[in-house]
Amino acid sequence: MPLSIINSFASWVLKQRIHQIELFLKYPNEVQEELLHNLLMASENTVIGKQYEFSTINSYQTFAERVPIATYEELQPLIERTRQGEQNVFWETPIKWFAKSSGTTNAKSKFIPVSNEALEDCHYKGSKDLLCLYLNNNEDSELFLGKSLRLGGSSQIYENNNTFFGDLSAILIENMPIWAEFSSTPSSKTSLMSEWESKIAAIINETKNENVTSFAGVPSWMLVLMNKVLENTGKQSLLELWPNLEVYFHGGVSFSPYKEQYKKILPSKDFRYYEIYNASEGFFAIQDLNNSNDLLLMLDYGIFYEFIPMDTFGTPNQKVVSLADVELNKNYAIVITTNSGLWRYLIGDTVRFTSLNPYRIRVTGRTKHHINVFGEELMVENTDQAIAKACLVTQTEVIDYTVAPIFMHDKEKGAHEWMIEFKKKPADVGLFQKVLDETLQTLNSDYEAKRYNNMTLNPLVINVARENLFYDWLKERDKLGGQHKIPRLSNQRDYLEQLKEMC
Repeated sequence: MPLSIINSFASWVLKQRIHQIELFLKYPNEVQEELLHNLLMASENTVIGKQYEFSTINSYQTFAERVPIATYEELQPLIERTRQGEQNVFWETPIKWFAKSSGTTNAKSKFIPVSNEALEDCHYKGSKDLLCLYLNNNEDSELFLGKSLRLGGSSQIYENNNTFFGDLSAILIENMPIWAEFSSTPSSKTSLMSEWESKIAAIINETKNENVTSFAGVPSWMLVLMNKVLENTGKQSLLELWPNLEVYFHGGVSFSPYKEQYKKILPSKDFRYYEIYNASEGFFAIQDLNNSNDLLLMLDYGIFYEFIPMDTFGTPNQKVVSLADVELNKNYAIVITTNSGLWRYLIGDTVRFTSLNPYRIRVTGRTKHHINVFGEELMVENTDQAIAKACLVTQTEVIDYTVAPIFMHDKEKGAHEWMIEFKKKPADVGLFQKVLDETLQTLNSDYEAKRYNNMTLNPLVINVARENLFYDWLKERDKLGGQHKIPRLSNQRDYLEQLKEMC
């Protein structure tokens, strides 16, 4: 069958989903209420269902009053029972897959349950919807005339008590539908290689002669791969190697600090960027418009959403609101109930709503990754945007960064200390520092108030990292590649001190 016919047929099939998406756009809160009811009904005979008497819960209010908000540590005993082979603990159908994730702050691994329902109705459905929305917005797309170059985790699948664990990306590749395998490169065998540096070489060798039309992966690690591709092939631009490239699907970390670097190696005004928001716990949101920074919250993936306003988070006055009660431009911690049996689970991410009709969000950071030592409430969204502005003004490029507080002592005021690794260093670090600080003040009124006349915070301090510092720091901790991320912000100095020792 000619590729042009395959491209047209695949586009037609994927776009049939638009009508279902329009349903939850029109009736978002009703769709969420019905979803919660179905999750409760499906799990009423599980261990957790009997504990909280799911069979008698007939409203969101009762659900919220009866079932407590839970962290991973609080759910871990139930998860461990399932990992040891017991079933029907927190979800009705057998769970044999667990996404292993240590996140960015905790060295101790988490094992997130992944049910068959979550694989089909959430993760794979999200992947198809991403293509559906993209194709709906770009009628001239020839995406399926070539392949998508995917860059996932570096962990293989491991077995324990007839259950299996590994990176989410490894689980998805292991269970990948035929249509996805056919349209992707490199092969599953190469994608599942554990040793990162060997894997990069294998990916380049396997993909450089393919007709690649799209990329999919985390911006920081994808940029490493792309630069290695250029180095290996002697090309100045990726479009010289893959002339039919049209889109990069990205997620995992903010794209802002890397955008200008991507434009240099993909020098085409027609090239598109589409963001997604997914994690081991589920697939949550998709950019649904061209040239947008907002993500459409997907409401029919078997995930019920609640939100905790960050101004009350972790306090005695903490409150939880349903989707129907969120407000624009407030930072919220996300609470999810899922078709993998995570009940009122605090995922650790923060978002703010940019639209309520439909519900669109931007990811602003992590509940543990912000700085609020001095009442400044600095979020990762602020620092990513400020880094992007400082790079633009000073014509520099950043590889990675992290920020920690300088605590007040004696009569000294506090400050923020940055460790920044540049790909292209600023000619004047002082100017970069000035633009960075002033941009943070324009983005965050709390930070501005603390910086006013150096009242509470002195000017920020920048350490220029040596080459490959962050790479070496991750390598030393066996966290190269895939879903591993540099912790951007912290209320403590642990990460910064470790990096300074290696600098």
